[in-house]
Amino acid sequence: MTAFLAALLALIALTRSLPAVGPGLNAPLAALRTPMLAYLRRPGLAASLGLLILRLSIGLMMLHHGQEKLADPQQFASTYVASLHLPFPLFFACAAGFSELIGSWLVVLGLFTPLGALALTSTMAVAAFQHILTAGFNIYVLELVVLYLGGSLAILLAGPGRFSFDAGLASDLWVRPEEQPDQLSAVSALAPEA
Repeated sequence: MTAFLAALLALIALTRSLPAVGPGLNAPLAALRTPMLAYLRRPGLAASLGLLILRLSIGLMMLHHGQEKLADPQQFASTYVASLHLPFPLFFACAAGFSELIGSWLVVLGLFTPLGALALTSTMAVAAFQHILTAGFNIYVLELVVLYLGGSLAILLAGPGRFSFDAGLASDLWVRPEEQPDQLSAVSALAPEA
């Protein structure tokens, strides 16, 4: 959960307009502009449609799992988290539930998709470890966890696609000041001449 919040704060800091950043940070952030836009805009329409379907299927199914964990966190903590011998099992049960719930909504909406996919990927990686620890490499136990892990990892690596809030906001967040149209001249062009 702490990593999720730290990543969210880092993403918010990166998405601020580049001129507002101190002079020492402009060059590194400007270097991130091209890869970030490529990450958000790279797939074509068919691939973006496929990513949308993957985001919706993984995100909507994981919503159920997050709600289930938060409905009775004590039961989840004693059944699954305690077998990992982690301290504060109830805390980690709630953290897993909130990571799945919040991460699922972020993935479904395509808003801060890397953070949502990272939350789901990390939760599913821990779940896979727990299943291997308790049941070994039993395909019937691992099957669903590995499918969710693979889907969320694919979303994390491929990006959200064009049909996402991230892609829609990318042009507004990463446009250089010299590329922004002069709003005053746009308004004056619409005004009737006297």
